[in-house]
Amino acid sequence: MNICVFCASSLRIDRKYLDLAARVGTELGRRGHTLVSGGGSISCMGAVTSAARAAGGRTIGVIPQVLVDMEVADEESHELIVTGDMRERKGVMDARSDAFLVLPGGIGTLEELFEIWTARVLGMHDKPLVVLDPWSLYEPLRRLMSHLYDEGFTRPEVFDAISWTTTVEEAFARLEARSQPVRPSVAELGEATP
Repeated sequence: MNICVFCASSLRIDRKYLDLAARVGTELGRRGHTLVSGGGSISCMGAVTSAARAAGGRTIGVIPQVLVDMEVADEESHELIVTGDMRERKGVMDARSDAFLVLPGGIGTLEELFEIWTARVLGMHDKPLVVLDPWSLYEPLRRLMSHLYDEGFTRPEVFDAISWTTTVEEAFARLEARSQPVRPSVAELGEATP
């Protein structure tokens, strides 16, 4: 599979997030998958790509020219695709991927998550979408989505379109099974609502 990993490029994050990205890259390479990434060489992006290659995985980086000019491109990628802008970058990443794995990240990661999530809810693709969140960074987002559901702004399909996991092994099991996530029960939705 070509697995797209969305993750952080921040240099200010705790080391545990870099270690998680490296574990994901190692497991991806070990399992014989190809990594599709944002083409960066720093922070979690750099950690996941370096580890994937070290474990025998193929890497495809997709990066806009403006970031190449900032000297953050992963020049060691097996394939480095330079795009004109961020929108083109996301389109290429989407088209080249069979599944999506979201690691902890900031607003760029959230933007990528929401675009893929929305497209899946709308039936524009059926590719697995898995979030790996061992430290509950995204728990406020999950509560917000439950609140939006309670208020009638979202449909149950929003929960069907995504899997939330806490371990690398569980994340890959969900990606490889192409399984539908389990819809949360009404009780779980109620507990998550502030």
